[in-house]
Amino acid sequence: MSIEIKRSVKPVNYYEAIQLLEKRLEKVINNKANELIWFLEHDEIYTAGTSFNENDILDKSIEVIKTSRGGKISHHSPGQLICYLVIDLTKRNKDIRKFIVTIENSIIETLKEFFIIANSDRKNIGIWVNHDNESKKIAAIGIRVKKWIAYHGFSININNNLNNFNKIIPCGLKNKKVINLKEISKINYTKFVKALEQKLIKNFSVLNYS
Repeated sequence: MSIEIKRSVKPVNYYEAIQLLEKRLEKVINNKANELIWFLEHDEIYTAGTSFNENDILDKSIEVIKTSRGGKISHHSPGQLICYLVIDLTKRNKDIRKFIVTIENSIIETLKEFFIIANSDRKNIGIWVNHDNESKKIAAIGIRVKKWIAYHGFSININNNLNNFNKIIPCGLKNKKVINLKEISKINYTKFVKALEQKLIKNFSVLNYS
């Protein structure tokens, strides 16, 4: 089966998105649906992954939704690109590490097309850029695997309001700042998503060993 590409124009309710994602997961597990790459945005919401720590909440008045994805606490809002994935790792040598590296490389290569130099960090998962002589996080990755099907995905800060990140310790990384593309360069959102989509399809195809 091929990979289905889905794009949602308006922000999607977080609970509805996760419900759809988990339904697709079960269908892919049972070989009843294609793999999925889904681009979307969420309204304002804080989510916490499986390694979340309560101490990462600085403003105790906020509501935090616990999720099944990997990683710690993050914030989502319009202007942040979310990419949900449902990818069959049995077709890709059951290599979780290489799958995550493929996601990282796809983001880095896409940013490079728009003249932005970025890098991954083995100690601090995600994608980082150097801005004002400081390394700042521009993309976060949170994956879960069930029966060798990888799902959830990653987020990239495009032109979102970063102020609400001040209420948490993003991804549990103290003394680390976040940034969006708007602070670095003027980028056409639609062209960026299309370029990223092409990179993901190409790189996931290369991973297809079986």
